[in-house]
Amino acid sequence: MPPVDVQYFAYAGLRSTVRLRDGRIYVRLSDLFVSAPDETVEALLRILFAKLLRRRVRSEWNAAYRRFAVRDDVVSASEAARRARGRKRLAGPSGRVYDLEAMFDRINAEYFGSTVERPRLGWTLRDSWRTHGHYDPAHGTIAISRSLDVPETPEFVVEFVLFHEMLHVAMPAEVRDGRHLHHSARFRRAEARHPRMADAVKWLEGFAAKNGTRRRRRRLSRRG
Repeated sequence: MPPVDVQYFAYAGLRSTVRLRDGRIYVRLSDLFVSAPDETVEALLRILFAKLLRRRVRSEWNAAYRRFAVRDDVVSASEAARRARGRKRLAGPSGRVYDLEAMFDRINAEYFGSTVERPRLGWTLRDSWRTHGHYDPAHGTIAISRSLDVPETPEFVVEFVLFHEMLHVAMPAEVRDGRHLHHSARFRRAEARHPRMADAVKWLEGFAAKNGTRRRRRRLSRRG
């Protein structure tokens, strides 16, 4: 067993890491675990070491970790740490082709009765072929992948992605059996209200498959 160096670290949230470097194991736990019960810290360490050694993570370890992680006070502390320590870098809402603020207001009026408070909107700084949008409640932001901000992307596709993220604003995650359910049955029923959902999902699946294949080919060509 190599030497182990364990420290608490001021991460932006509940993040924890484990690395093997230069014959030593480095474990960094979020300082939000300082006051956690011993069983939680022990479970977290077991999970980290299992991942390092590529072993199976036992369900009882995950359960012990989740009992702490889903507590209201822990969730609040994690979001406060993300706001204070983390950064959310986005491009502005007015893109090369689509204006997210104008689109948000139109969707808000049509589907939500203009009841959803507008968060900070922006395009991502990098292309993303599979993660098309993301709502971050800690920073109050909706980010849409800039790879969609091109003339080839139908407007209804960008509208559906933004509509999906707006649902997350309007319908916070449900906590059930120690898990945060972001896409509950209630969420899916609300999502199905969008008349072009099936068309948008089909287009996005093809978009992800096509561009993912191109990226793999580029990586292989660079390696020779």
